[in-house]
Amino acid sequence: MSGLAPLCGLSRRALYHHFSNKEDAFRYLLKHDGDRAISDGLEAARRHLDNGGGDVAAIFAEIMDVRYGHNRRILAGSPHAMEINDRAFRLARDIMIGHAVTFQAQLAELIVEMSERGMLKLRPDIDPAALAQTLCDGARGSNQTLPPIPVTELPARYRTIVDAILYGTTKAA
Repeated sequence: MSGLAPLCGLSRRALYHHFSNKEDAFRYLLKHDGDRAISDGLEAARRHLDNGGGDVAAIFAEIMDVRYGHNRRILAGSPHAMEINDRAFRLARDIMIGHAVTFQAQLAELIVEMSERGMLKLRPDIDPAALAQTLCDGARGSNQTLPPIPVTELPARYRTIVDAILYGTTKAA
């Protein structure tokens, strides 16, 4: 906390007024950054829709890059990236699950809107929530892949994942 306080522009005492310990501060940061990433990702989609739509796969790839890639790029710059990631999963799994549920529900609503606008047509056996879940699973999987994907390649990887999910990867023989 003594190292964190000056970075926040606060005294240590003022920081303790807001957070009882560094785990509380860490959880707050994860909650705040996750909320922002969800909002920013959906705003990216909204800009496309307000401007007439466009390439559906490109829209989804950008959403995933904004939602998941931005924080991955920030984290990659830290020599403590593995430790931070591990602590996030151990100390804030509930926050991460909450963000996943929220984002996937909002993404499903966006898919419905895109469908109503005639931008995409779902197969009868696929519902918007299932597609949203699969798109998010693909993006999260790209972030956790081994060996790690260089962060500069994340936008292209998200596009590849989105294309595979939306359009498939094989043809009948």
